[in-house]
Amino acid sequence: MRMRIGIEAQRIFRLNKHGMDYVVLQEIRELQKIDCKNDYYIFVKDGPDRCVEATDNFHIITVSCPSYPLWEQWALPKAAKKYKVDLLHCTSNTAPINCDIPLVLTLHDIIFLEPRDRQNKSLYQNLGWKYRRMVVPKILDKCRRIITVSNYEMDNIIGKLDIPSNKMCMIYNGYNKWFKPIDDDMAVKKVCSKYIRDVGYFLFLGNTDPKKNTERTLVSYAKYVENGGKRMLLIADLNRNIVQSILKNNGIDGVGSRIITPGYIQNSDLPYIYNGAFAFLYTSLRESFGIPLLEAMACATPVITGDRSALPEIAAEGAALVDPEDSEAIARAMGRLERDEVYRKELIHRGLRRAETFSWEQTARNLLQLYNSVNEEK
Repeated sequence: MRMRIGIEAQRIFRLNKHGMDYVVLQEIRELQKIDCKNDYYIFVKDGPDRCVEATDNFHIITVSCPSYPLWEQWALPKAAKKYKVDLLHCTSNTAPINCDIPLVLTLHDIIFLEPRDRQNKSLYQNLGWKYRRMVVPKILDKCRRIITVSNYEMDNIIGKLDIPSNKMCMIYNGYNKWFKPIDDDMAVKKVCSKYIRDVGYFLFLGNTDPKKNTERTLVSYAKYVENGGKRMLLIADLNRNIVQSILKNNGIDGVGSRIITPGYIQNSDLPYIYNGAFAFLYTSLRESFGIPLLEAMACATPVITGDRSALPEIAAEGAALVDPEDSEAIARAMGRLERDEVYRKELIHRGLRRAETFSWEQTARNLLQLYNSVNEEK
């Protein structure tokens, strides 16, 4: 039976995409490849990056509204009803509270329902945190299925929200196949030179969210330098003033000139940035999945990551696992990679092998199977 499937993808047309935006974007692209049978209605907000094209059975529906809450709570269900979708997949942790269409929700994590150890200074993130805390408890009973992205997070959601296990579904994320080893050293150096002078740096994707562990990672880097380390640290997506403030608050001198903060790095440049890195630091305190882990491993870049939340599940034997709250342990892992070339090559090999077990195609096939099962229950 032909289905009319609605997918909420509000932010995929914005220029500076982040985690959840990329997930739904790749899911849509893969569904376009594998499903010619059903009709899809992709509900988006207009933006400059038209990264998905309509096809015969994939319809791009632009929905206008001045704010995210109004867009989701009023304009989205109205548009979904207009196009008579059989189910509506809301992909970014929240969904309309009042909607009589069968709902599928991707709940990437429930960090917003957990205690925070310190106040996040980002107004945007704080508003999102409060919005999710308000909306999520009101929509869970209305969802036909709740998808999450790791076994760790599924157990966490079931345990903390008392959701029946048969209502939950775990579907792993994937990574884009253009994240791979690049043999052209000159091309790698050319792209990397837009952000940093030389290749062979430590790479860290940081922001102001405390779970990203930025402060402790900077302290670890300072300890690495104190122990004789010479490599630069490239931090993407973090303001220079924030880095300087962290260094000052921790009494760290002498490493500021070694830390490069170019701001947002274009996604098309990231494969080159991973390839140009000596190693990737993914030292988060809390992740529900960790796509950057796969991207770095697939680029043959060794990874140092945390030994908690979903990170050991996703990384498995493909990364060096450390206590992310132990700055000395992080610094030692950095130093070992620099001193032990045999160990570094083995970590690269294991990372490549681990990354091969994930794909967006498999993600999309699992999604399609879920859509069919929800539709059959009607």
